[in-house]
Amino acid sequence: MARHCANAVAVAGFLSGHPRVAHVAFPGLESHPGHDVASRQMVGFGGMVSFTVGSAEEALVVAGRTRVFVLAESLGGVESLIEVPGPMTHASVAGSPLEVPPELIRLSVGLEDPDDLIADLAQALDG
Repeated sequence: MARHCANAVAVAGFLSGHPRVAHVAFPGLESHPGHDVASRQMVGFGGMVSFTVGSAEEALVVAGRTRVFVLAESLGGVESLIEVPGPMTHASVAGSPLEVPPELIRLSVGLEDPDDLIADLAQALDG
């Protein structure tokens, strides 16, 4: 779990500084509205990181370009996974108050080398 959390912190930090990323949702970032509460209640911040890009189409392209992150509908395990929840796991709530933004990408950050994960996301975003 320590590696899982540390990798997610590194990935979220990279994403928060990338010009093609509009928003990063991860409680380990000081900019997250729940950061103070998470800091008091958690030893680490978990391995789930979500971020948005400019459009639904761009989200699908970015997810499809990754090579270390595997496109999958799962919360993951030891391997890093990527998904676009709108058309994948949350299609049934489209048009409802529960709809997720179509430009949202969700990561389950695994145990791979964080430099490899960041390099994979960089090449997918910069495509």
